[in-house]
Amino acid sequence: MTDKPDYTRLLNLVEAALREALAVPHPALARFYGMMQYHLGWLDRNLGEIVSHKGGKRLRPLLTLLACEAAGGDAAQSLPAAVAVELVHNFSLVHDDIEDRSEFRRHRETVWHLWGDAHAINVGDGLFALARLQLGRLLDVGVPAMRVASIFHVLDAACVALTEGQFLDMQFETVDSVSLDDYFWMIRGKTASLIACACEMGAMVASGDTGIIKALHDFGYNLGMAFQMDDDILGIWGRPETTGKPAGDDVLNRKKTLPVVYVLEHGLLPGSPPHLRDAAEIVRQVYQHGVESDEDLRRVLAALEQSGAKDYCAQLSKEYTEQALAALSAPGLVPHPRQALVALAESLLGRQT
Repeated sequence: MTDKPDYTRLLNLVEAALREALAVPHPALARFYGMMQYHLGWLDRNLGEIVSHKGGKRLRPLLTLLACEAAGGDAAQSLPAAVAVELVHNFSLVHDDIEDRSEFRRHRETVWHLWGDAHAINVGDGLFALARLQLGRLLDVGVPAMRVASIFHVLDAACVALTEGQFLDMQFETVDSVSLDDYFWMIRGKTASLIACACEMGAMVASGDTGIIKALHDFGYNLGMAFQMDDDILGIWGRPETTGKPAGDDVLNRKKTLPVVYVLEHGLLPGSPPHLRDAAEIVRQVYQHGVESDEDLRRVLAALEQSGAKDYCAQLSKEYTEQALAALSAPGLVPHPRQALVALAESLLGRQT
């Protein structure tokens, strides 16, 4: 395992740029921007400053800056892209919380739960629009116009994929069965697309070398796939003090995440092993009528455990992580930031434990 680098320098750049992007332009808009700043973690529910706040993980912008450096560029030049990808990510979270009726995120009440759906929709829209304005600032820091146009295309394509993934995620809640192929298509859009975009934009700011750009895109894509699989494990087996959500939250919401899809697809096949078939039948029955008691939740969790679903998901996540790391063996990457990307990927592996 690689020693974890100190990302403080880059995270400080991101945090300062985010605060500049969300600065209140007029006193009358203080509450509107305050809701955005609340979601970013800077303000409390009364829109008062949280003095001890040190910023979040900011995974996607950090990847953008590191990818830029790995491609031979100056991280500061890629800051507009880093801020843009973080604002897009947070726009999607604000809207996801509305769509999923999630009352808490990161141990805090969600925007819609505090201020209502209408304000939350508008906050999300504002974050999305501000993201595009930030991306346009690449022109101000010397990135060639044709390259900026290509970077806009990469971000827009990721946003389309993001909404496609969210559509599939919501649709999965209303259908009886979901194939593994459909599931992989969903997480490609919902998670992997934006992480791949973050890395690709950073590389594009620094370089026109298509081999380097593809390598960093592939790194981000595979890392994103693994990241979502780990999240699926956390959504079922994660501890509430870690996730900020109730134990078995994805089961309570009848989410068809990877462990559930695996059990239903393999357990209901003719000739499937008895333990897998029994587990699939329990999951199918409870998912049909919903979790109506603690006993229902316990039965599903026990069935998923006995089916081997957790081990399957962990192994698949490991394989995608290894593919991500293999992409970083491409020639031409700058050694120190390349190693920082390796360390970051390794630190994300095994979050489910």
